[in-house]
Amino acid sequence: MKFTLAQLKKNAFNKPYQFSAEVDVTELETMNNDIRKIGPVQVQGVCTMQGDQYFFKFTITGQMTLPCARTLVDVIYPFEIKAEEIFSSSSYYDEEDDTEIHPIDGEVLDLMPYIKENILLEVPFRVFSDDADPEKDTLHKGNGWEVLSEKPEEAKIDPRFKKLESLFKDNEKEK
Repeated sequence: MKFTLAQLKKNAFNKPYQFSAEVDVTELETMNNDIRKIGPVQVQGVCTMQGDQYFFKFTITGQMTLPCARTLVDVIYPFEIKAEEIFSSSSYYDEEDDTEIHPIDGEVLDLMPYIKENILLEVPFRVFSDDADPEKDTLHKGNGWEVLSEKPEEAKIDPRFKKLESLFKDNEKEK
């Protein structure tokens, strides 16, 4: 989602410039985070201009697939994020200043990194499946591992110790 400064100066000079687009953020799936799948997201917003500064207020809506914190099954998580970003085309911009004003390099303002950043900031710490039986999709065995149940199994006696068992039975009879 890119805007040229000439386009913004023309459209946002006297009145707010509204924009809406569907953007592809599937790159977030390959990053080291919990997002397993994310489709295209809808971005709607408005841009206003004041001097050399551009004020963007936009809403990002979509849905992502995250792992359940209990069972690791896929959970579809819908989101709606409201964000505000300020950009400056001034060459006298002080980068050491603590304000959240982003400099514009060249004649093009790219909003995509800020859209992705806002989505990553809103990924929840934990999500849980609402499924009544989440165990049905859960893996129980894998390569070199197995889930053990909490039900106690009958104690299997090693055949080498089978004769010792008879000694214990004899001791119980003597008592």
